[in-house]
Amino acid sequence: MFHMEKVGRKIAELRKSRNMTQLELADQIGISFQAVSNWEI
Repeated sequence: MFHMEKVGRKIAELRKSRNMTQLELADQIGISFQAVSNWEI
């Protein structure tokens, strides 16, 4: 089963381990930083 909460935590963990901001990640993958923020909640 797909658990968005677990996915969001993993995204945040990986992003932070690479010293990236939400904005930097969003720019890298071509989406808004708000989308990244919504995922990580």
